[in-house]
Amino acid sequence: MKKVLFISLSTLLFISCQKPKETADLLVFNANVYTVDDTQPKAEAFAVKDDKFISVGSLGELSKTYTFTDSVDAEGKTIVPGLIDAHCHFYGLGLQQQKVDLTGTTSYDEVLARIVDFQNKKKVSFITGRGWDQNDWEIKEFPTKEKLDSLFPETPVAVTRVDGHAMLVNQVALDLAKIAVDTKVSGGEIIQKDGKLTGVLIDNPMELVEAIFPQPTVAEQVAALKDAEKINFSYGLTTVDDAGLSPDVITVIDSLQKADQLKIRMYAMVSNVPAYVDQYLKQGVHKTDKLNVSSFKVYADGALGSRGAVLKKPYSDKENHHGAMVIGVKEFKALAKRLAGSPFQMNTHAIGDSANAVVMNTYYEVLKDKSDRRWRVEHAQVVAPEEFEMLNDNLVMSVQPTHATSDMYWADERLGEERIKGAYAYKQLLNKTGKLALGTDYPVENVSPFYTFYAAVARKDLKQYPEGGFQKEDALTREETLKGMTIWAAYSNFEETEKGSITKGKFADFVILEENIMEIEEDKIPNIKVHATYVGGEKVFKL
Repeated sequence: MKKVLFISLSTLLFISCQKPKETADLLVFNANVYTVDDTQPKAEAFAVKDDKFISVGSLGELSKTYTFTDSVDAEGKTIVPGLIDAHCHFYGLGLQQQKVDLTGTTSYDEVLARIVDFQNKKKVSFITGRGWDQNDWEIKEFPTKEKLDSLFPETPVAVTRVDGHAMLVNQVALDLAKIAVDTKVSGGEIIQKDGKLTGVLIDNPMELVEAIFPQPTVAEQVAALKDAEKINFSYGLTTVDDAGLSPDVITVIDSLQKADQLKIRMYAMVSNVPAYVDQYLKQGVHKTDKLNVSSFKVYADGALGSRGAVLKKPYSDKENHHGAMVIGVKEFKALAKRLAGSPFQMNTHAIGDSANAVVMNTYYEVLKDKSDRRWRVEHAQVVAPEEFEMLNDNLVMSVQPTHATSDMYWADERLGEERIKGAYAYKQLLNKTGKLALGTDYPVENVSPFYTFYAAVARKDLKQYPEGGFQKEDALTREETLKGMTIWAAYSNFEETEKGSITKGKFADFVILEENIMEIEEDKIPNIKVHATYVGGEKVFKL
């Protein structure tokens, strides 16, 4: 009897000494978790409370410590951190849903047919759209406006090339924008043929037409943002870096997020407009859990596809043509010096080797007495050997792998066999900097981060071309690619302590995939589907 009493008292004493279990909001278990945390690369379960990961490990470990309000059995599926698109046009993607979509057109006639079909359905007063690419047509030349004029003699039409650096407009739009054969605009080109306007504008002259575009209402802005969010969540993107926004759109984003009507996290680059720069330098950095406004987006040059990228030597396929700087070199250096004295990042679009030289040398000069500024070179598409040698921790390369597989068909024609070696050279850039931020540049490219992943690893297009990959020596490993889409992208935003890995204390942003992206057969990567997307532990998308 005494022995029984002794055991009972011991049991009671043991129970009374046990630490009470904590309550967590969510348990995710039976998962194949790639944490992207070097201290704990793999796990099978994690717990979430108040929007953040509070423990990562095994089901047994977590069950000892927590009780859970809700749980998810991942059924062995692969989980990765919420994906980050380090360079895209989120708001532009949303607006595109309200315009004519010309992506994938294989001829000018198909472009015209889509515009006609769009107008028959929508009956808009000013037709705008995006997505044509003459490099995908049998006749790889810029179109001219004659057919557009005959189809739309009274309705203005302005449709932008896929890269956003060339525009085709009809005569009505040219007249409204007051563009004539003698109009002069620096930082681009108004293309003429036989002394007449062709309707094609390159870079800065496009602004004359954009200035007369009907401005979206607030309701249209809200619809665009929500449409873009829906698309992004379906691909597992939980943070997006929008490369160029106006203060009014940023204000709408902030308001929607605070009202919990827009759940996606955004790193919003302010467009380089003098009034915008003055406003935000006066206001200072704006940072919430969902919104980060701490950078300016600047354009150094145009795009390679429209021959607007600035090259040190002439284009191999256009005699005496070097491209054109969108911003003057003196103006660029003055802006860089001004921003160097502020807490803001400078994120500059640079495609050609000459533009990259201007950007990198300027960064190096104005930041030489500073450290860890993480000023970004957006695209870094063609880099000369001498510029590779000056990369340091003040510079972050923000690149888009699908550009390589989209441009590979004609890039060597533009650059020649020697310069192409320093183009789309992601492995070389990584070896010099230790980190790469990866994005898509959508809607220039497809939104899918799995296309990005495949292009980075395989260096092939969606038709699995070319065999062996395009300049395969610059391919990234799967581990490097995943880091580029998560922790390194977060680093480029100064957000690596709050997101980018499945780590205790970080936001519980994660993606459940239908297939194991780290082990699936390489050519099947583009077809991976997202099973579910979570932001702050809240499910925002389910397949």
